[in-house]
Amino acid sequence: MFFNTICVIGLGYIGLPTAAMFASKEKKVIGFDINQHVVDTVNSGKTHIMEPKLELMVKKGVDKGLLRATKSIEPADVFLIAVPTPLLTINSKLSIPEPDLTYIKSAANSVAKVLKKDNLVILESTCPVGVTEKMSLWMSETRPDLTFPHSHGENSDIRISYCPERVLPGNLMVELAENDRIIGGVTNKCSQRSIELYKEFVKGEFFITNPRTAEMCKLTENSSRDVQIAFANELSIICDKLDIDVWELISLANRHPRVDILKPGPGVGGHCIAVDPWFIVSSATKDSKLIKTARSVNNSKPSWVLKKLKLKIADFFNEYPEKKPKDLIIACYGLTFKADIDDLRESPSLEIASKVTKLNPGQTFVVEPNILDLPNSLKDLELIKFETAIKRADINLILVDHTSFKKQKVWGKYTIDTRGITHS
Repeated sequence: MFFNTICVIGLGYIGLPTAAMFASKEKKVIGFDINQHVVDTVNSGKTHIMEPKLELMVKKGVDKGLLRATKSIEPADVFLIAVPTPLLTINSKLSIPEPDLTYIKSAANSVAKVLKKDNLVILESTCPVGVTEKMSLWMSETRPDLTFPHSHGENSDIRISYCPERVLPGNLMVELAENDRIIGGVTNKCSQRSIELYKEFVKGEFFITNPRTAEMCKLTENSSRDVQIAFANELSIICDKLDIDVWELISLANRHPRVDILKPGPGVGGHCIAVDPWFIVSSATKDSKLIKTARSVNNSKPSWVLKKLKLKIADFFNEYPEKKPKDLIIACYGLTFKADIDDLRESPSLEIASKVTKLNPGQTFVVEPNILDLPNSLKDLELIKFETAIKRADINLILVDHTSFKKQKVWGKYTIDTRGITHS
């Protein structure tokens, strides 16, 4: 059976590129999003996401009439769900944030209303273990006239799979096609149908497993990175206390043939690494001690950076006693959660920059070459160009290692470098 029409639910950092990729393979794609601005932007052939090659692909799809966005879910042969899975507020008893499944459940129920026999539903959203099976149950409650794989196995009317994406912002369109795919079908037929779909553009290998393993695989990949980063971040704190250059130390340690220590930073951001470990912790709280500790280490790093800044401010005024606090100019370099992208989600740099304004009675500038406007949380700050900041700032706080920042060779005495730019 051919897939003539594909409906992508959620036109964010995964949904829109996926929709554009299918459209590039001459498939009719309907993109659903609740945000009118996103819908209008896509329908005009433009994108709300900064990603190489994406806008060109979206424009081609729209111009050919193969890709369109809408605020209503329409019948299709395949439904790909790529909606957010944010964290709820801290659970007072467990002291951990819990995943919010509202968007997935809402998407599943909306899709269920337009389902027809032989449809394929794929969940790509990162989720706790067991959600794919729950999604099958939710849809069956909305559509008792159809059969679903959780109850009818291979003989079900509807096929359901969990197929996580693992792409790197900034190289997303390449990795979307070339990376291997984990296929977690509720049944084998569900997996095979999913592979048929992704073969339209995926060049990587396909690995079939069950939904729970596929869900846990995505969480494990990002939690592993979080633990590795926590080691580097903790190492940077220890080295600072022992008067050791952490950048030199890591460089030397990594000359061991079986050691590969990551670079420390101001914390951990992004929609995956900063969030996904909590999905494991919330499901197995007593047994995920290391994963929970890593989250605590990484979450505490912004506070440590701010303490370093306070010490640097004190040193500055000791050297320049004639200066008044209101005269102090601090420049924060970088707001995104990683280098050379425009993604601010869960970025520790946002938290740090926001708090710098509260401890600095003078001016605080922000340099972020990849965005045009500051988020609402930083509206009190001024977004300026790098050349202006490097000339005017008394204290430089490097938070992101953007390529453009690395071109600056001299940063000055009062510089806090959380990313090792000045040590390269």
